[in-house]
Amino acid sequence: MIAWQLVGSTLNENGLLADNQPSSASSPSSSGHGTTQTSKLHNIPISQEPWSTEVATRDGAFRIRWEASNNGKALGMKCLTIETDSLRTMILPSRGMGIWKSWAKSCEGNGNQALGRDSTDNNWVEFGWSSPVQGPVHPSLVPIGDPSGIGWLEGFDELLVRCGLLSNGAPEFDASGKVAYPVHGRIANLPVDSMRIEAHPELGYLDVIGVVSESRFLVYSLTLESRIRFHIGSSAMEIHDTVTNLRSTPGSMQLLYHINLGQPVLQSGSKIVAPLNRLAPRDPRAAEGIGQWDRCNGPQSGYSEQVYFGDPVCSSDHWTQAMLCNHDETLGYAVHFDKSTLPVVNFWKNTASVEDGYVVGIEPATGFPNNRSFEERNNRVVQLQGGESRTFRLKLDPRIGAQAVLESKQAIEQLQNKPCCVENLPVAGWSPSAESNA
Repeated sequence: MIAWQLVGSTLNENGLLADNQPSSASSPSSSGHGTTQTSKLHNIPISQEPWSTEVATRDGAFRIRWEASNNGKALGMKCLTIETDSLRTMILPSRGMGIWKSWAKSCEGNGNQALGRDSTDNNWVEFGWSSPVQGPVHPSLVPIGDPSGIGWLEGFDELLVRCGLLSNGAPEFDASGKVAYPVHGRIANLPVDSMRIEAHPELGYLDVIGVVSESRFLVYSLTLESRIRFHIGSSAMEIHDTVTNLRSTPGSMQLLYHINLGQPVLQSGSKIVAPLNRLAPRDPRAAEGIGQWDRCNGPQSGYSEQVYFGDPVCSSDHWTQAMLCNHDETLGYAVHFDKSTLPVVNFWKNTASVEDGYVVGIEPATGFPNNRSFEERNNRVVQLQGGESRTFRLKLDPRIGAQAVLESKQAIEQLQNKPCCVENLPVAGWSPSAESNA
């Protein structure tokens, strides 16, 4: 069942989604942690037919569009688009609440060519990437159980795709050679069980909430409730995910946010800016480029990916951020996240030819994207008691114009209170390749 609701909500003192946010819209919190404002409650079932509506606020409107794709590998997929005067975002409920692409508007008068604006609308800048799989791809066409262990790649196309929940990294095979854990897990190819939209006109924001289940009878049962928040007047969106072990017995989970950026923010000379305690290459291939780990090349045919593992520096409230910005620092994309539950960040550089997938990833995660057994041996798999939940928070923040990029860069520099320890070779305990070469 999918519904949209006009309800009240609770904000913390910073105006962000409060930790005590109720999962049911019909029972807004009365906690002293925030300010609760309640509107008249509406619960309107959404048909399978395309529809659109607007929710007016004092400072602008949320435009909501629900539709199904009619062609290609996306045939039959349901898509939800949320648009304000600052941001347009397409959410994929059929693909684990992933975000396919996002477009943001500039507040500065930079030229369209310099900012790489979307050719179909000169007022919008596109964030995402051009994948050779030409998606979005309906999950029924993605062979997760492929014997190679990498069938997941046939659907890899989004700006944001979650990897998990049982496993989130490299594929792993059992003693007979069968796939035990496919690459990046299953959650991105599972549809929502339910979804709702909560609009808060008085406070100027709107939440999209989807619930996705990943389970196997007698083995495990995990559920993800994802809340994506949009604000009038802002091009940023907040993500507040809660994973729960529904079984009565202990279980475990992993989660990685694969945030993927291509042109126009990615170009020759683009830079990764992040506050780090320590950074190391994943393998010998990544070690080849350690001296330029934070610099990006232009498209290069035949390029082989390089991955770097990082331990981020955070503020006293556990928040940190990483940003990719273009060569002249007029366009960027910042990823803010809560290190208390996402303690590591991975950087994926795949600056291959545009035809082969020219993309860089910023990946906050519960651990490194190695196979699950290695991560478990190194205590980076999240343990959950029966009925226990864990919450993960991040914010995706387009930075358009030199001033916006500078503000993010300065905030990152303030967090970097000591030099980062950059390892020249893979580190034992972080990378299997370090142990195999020991």
